[in-house]
Amino acid sequence: MIERAGAGDAAQLILELLPEPVILVRGGEGEPPEIAYGNQAAREIFRIDLTGAPLGAALRRPEVLEAIEEALATAEAAEVAFETIGVQPRFWRAFAKPLDREPDGRQRLVVVLRDETDARRTERMRADFLANASHELRTPLASLAGFVETLRTHAKDDAQARDKFLGIMAQQATRMARLVDDLLSLSRIELNEHIAPSGKVDIARTVQDVSDALRPLTEERGVGVTIRAEPPPPSVTGDRDQLVQVIQNLVDNAIKYTPKGGQVRIDLQLVASSEAARAPSRPGVGLSLLSPDGGDGQAYVVVRVTDAGPGIARQHLPRLSERFYRVEGQRSGGTGLGLAIVKHVVNRHRGGLVVESAEGEGSTFSVYLPVAPQVA
Repeated sequence: MIERAGAGDAAQLILELLPEPVILVRGGEGEPPEIAYGNQAAREIFRIDLTGAPLGAALRRPEVLEAIEEALATAEAAEVAFETIGVQPRFWRAFAKPLDREPDGRQRLVVVLRDETDARRTERMRADFLANASHELRTPLASLAGFVETLRTHAKDDAQARDKFLGIMAQQATRMARLVDDLLSLSRIELNEHIAPSGKVDIARTVQDVSDALRPLTEERGVGVTIRAEPPPPSVTGDRDQLVQVIQNLVDNAIKYTPKGGQVRIDLQLVASSEAARAPSRPGVGLSLLSPDGGDGQAYVVVRVTDAGPGIARQHLPRLSERFYRVEGQRSGGTGLGLAIVKHVVNRHRGGLVVESAEGEGSTFSVYLPVAPQVA
């Protein structure tokens, strides 16, 4: 135990190695509680010198402060759940356990913080998947059931109607399969969204690979794709498979909305900050759909995908990355999850997402990703 003399060095070594944040709090009557010690995990979380710091400098949630102050006053154990707010919200549970009083009469508490983000995300993912899947699958399933009933009765002997209905049923089944795949993909991304990737990705090569893979679609639609990356940008920190998914979603959408004979342009650019990445690249209305928490001095590579489509009215821009949101009158045949997947992948990569568009002037979607650290 940490209050037993003679075992202090060993106890402190054990505390330093614990993966969960642990702090020792003390307080007396009429004085605000302060932190007497914080282990390495706590110092990494709070990023301040904990020894001697006021409790409120580390734990700022009112419900947590109230629970700890109550435990100090009553010398009874306390437990409280709380959430830290930010681009990457996290869910915690704090356990406060009283120790013996110090010789001067001040009460001491050990406060242990347990990260419950993974468990909460898993539960939320399960609930969201069931809600979204049941809602979005209801319409195509009802359609399929109606066609099956028609084929069994009125159209049983009508070869022309039978072929037509079977074609529609195949389209609905394909759409449901895509929908389930996208829902599962989004759920997997959200589950690990708080864990930043650590790989190194050649973003220029990745963009070229996506463009090559989509060539059959561009040829079918009579749309050209141009890539400009001069000079070639550095690698970014990321998960290559997920970044392929991001670029493919953006380029696929651009191809679908660009009329025959039009051009889709992909620009890659190195910028010195997130502010530079969000700077307008074209006339029209722009909106940041996601911004990183990144500190000063972080450089980014911006990937801009510009189409020659009908453009998007201002009022629709804030909702573009919502699940299943579709702009009225613009049906691409997708599941409505593409930009939601893009946003969550980019969020996991600690990057940003910007849309610039105006009716009749096409759209530009930009993602910006942190440049990978250069090895000396």
